[in-house]
Amino acid sequence: MLEIERKFLVKNNSYKEEAYHSYTIQQGYLNSHPERTIRIRIKENEAFITIKGKSSKSGLSRFEWEKKIDIAEAEQLLKLCEPGKIEKRRYLVKSGDHTFEVDEFFTENEGLIVAEVEMKTEEETVKLPNWLAEEVTGDQKYYNSALTKQPYKTWNL
Repeated sequence: MLEIERKFLVKNNSYKEEAYHSYTIQQGYLNSHPERTIRIRIKENEAFITIKGKSSKSGLSRFEWEKKIDIAEAEQLLKLCEPGKIEKRRYLVKSGDHTFEVDEFFTENEGLIVAEVEMKTEEETVKLPNWLAEEVTGDQKYYNSALTKQPYKTWNL
């Protein structure tokens, strides 16, 4: 499957008032190489293994394969992951025909809030909420796999 998405920084917390659902996520990476990442994720009472390929030149699209796995298996696999885990709360917010996934990061990435929106094509028009800030699509330092190696708290802002 091809994943096509745009990514933005978030400038305020008003997305929380617009969210129709939220849940926690824990994740780690068995492999975080930019050309192929293998992620283990537990979200509430579900778990997944996900493989992502290299991003396109625009940063908008890349191959993604995901399969649901048993939570106990995911917990064991998380113990095998590379150093650095991601912990975050995801908020789902409708905007026009799209749903934005807004991730509020914790622990070593606390203070970072990023919104993503998936699209059907790279040319698709998306209604952008007013709480979005700078677009960071394709900026690899905002990839979750990169945040495990160089957490937000270590950045010189």
